[in-house]
Amino acid sequence: MDVSGTIDAILAQKGTEIFSVSPGATVFEAVELMANKNVGALLVIQDGQLVGMISERDYTRKVMLRGKRSKETEVREIMSSELTVVHSREPVENCLRMMTDKRIRHLPVMDGDMIRGIISIGDLVKWVIATQSAAIAHLEMYISGGYTG
Repeated sequence: MDVSGTIDAILAQKGTEIFSVSPGATVFEAVELMANKNVGALLVIQDGQLVGMISERDYTRKVMLRGKRSKETEVREIMSSELTVVHSREPVENCLRMMTDKRIRHLPVMDGDMIRGIISIGDLVKWVIATQSAAIAHLEMYISGGYTG
């Protein structure tokens, strides 16, 4: 399957707004922000540096199932700190493969030390569908004789 494009193209379409929390925030505050922004993960940033990520999966596995209290547990206690990050010029196909192989749903996008955004598996799937739809429309135009280019 040809999945052309780079993460930069997805960020250009989706936007680069970043939702984040500090490591000292409570898990409750993080989950509340995720709910308000309708996202499944937040970057954890301290002093302008990416130090981790917290996701709904972290909450369910490390708080809820262990009987911890979200209003008393800090993000630093449950965040994922061993992050896989990608560069904005990374091909979409590589990211799909990486996320599938590592069973992860979100990838921070970094250009050097600069945080560019975050992409989800849903963002990648949406991109693939749009790419395939455009290819199908192009082929239909070609078959019907309407191809001009």
